[in-house]
Amino acid sequence: QLRLVESGGDSVQAGGSLRLSCVVGGYTYTKYCVAWFRQAPGKEREGVVHVDMDDNVTYADAVKGRFTASRPNAKNTLILQMDNLKPDDTATYYCAADLRTAWCRSKSYVYWGQGTQVTVSS
Repeated sequence: QLRLVESGGDSVQAGGSLRLSCVVGGYTYTKYCVAWFRQAPGKEREGVVHVDMDDNVTYADAVKGRFTASRPNAKNTLILQMDNLKPDDTATYYCAADLRTAWCRSKSYVYWGQGTQVTVSS
């Protein structure tokens, strides 16, 4: 079982930057995949970045070149550096993870954090 805690959400102006953090606790001594999703009011949840069990990273087209995911020395932490933020990036951002290979390959996740709010004003 994994426990996820996000932090770092805030209100910024367009063009600004934020750094989100997801701390993964629990059964972390085995491989797992992890991702960031976001959901804006009235919109469906969408994947932002996926990190597979081998630390390969894929980004949604909407954030390529602006967002960077990384796992610093503490492997149980996933950082999302968000630069050149746009009003369309306004959403609640969720961290998600899974331990199962098949689910990771399909970018499906069973463990979710509580979310952190990002608001970008124009």
